[in-house]
Amino acid sequence: MRKSLFLVVTHAVVGLIGFAAGIYVLPILTAPPAPQDSQVEAIAAQAIYSGQFRRTLAGSDALHWGEGVVSIGRSQISLRGEIAPGPDYRLYLSPEFVETEDAFNAIKDRMVQVGHVRTFENFVVDVPAAIDPAAYRAVVVWCETFGEFITAAEYR
Repeated sequence: MRKSLFLVVTHAVVGLIGFAAGIYVLPILTAPPAPQDSQVEAIAAQAIYSGQFRRTLAGSDALHWGEGVVSIGRSQISLRGEIAPGPDYRLYLSPEFVETEDAFNAIKDRMVQVGHVRTFENFVVDVPAAIDPAAYRAVVVWCETFGEFITAAEYR
């Protein structure tokens, strides 16, 4: 009986570890190629605003972080840097700088979702014509599936 219980518990633990590893690795394996530095630099050269993603934000940790320069233009937002890999990342513009999940959730209804972030080293996200980045102060990367804060940068 003890041996059977031990086997069930150890197999369940290994299964959970495998599931967690799959959640982490799958987005990396399915991500499209990251934009080249030259493409990101060209977009950054036309940007109106810029900000800095930092690993030291209150809501950042070993699995949820970003670092690099984010450039905000009227038609595109780009990052020259990296964000922690994960599933279902979305880019939001926020009227206030937030750096935790609680702060994000408190004003999510006042934010606007710009689009999906599909790469983890450099990214480019098109800004829909109906969105004016000048009406906001910060850019936020959020994991929609797990409700996790990834990173943010104030640009105004």
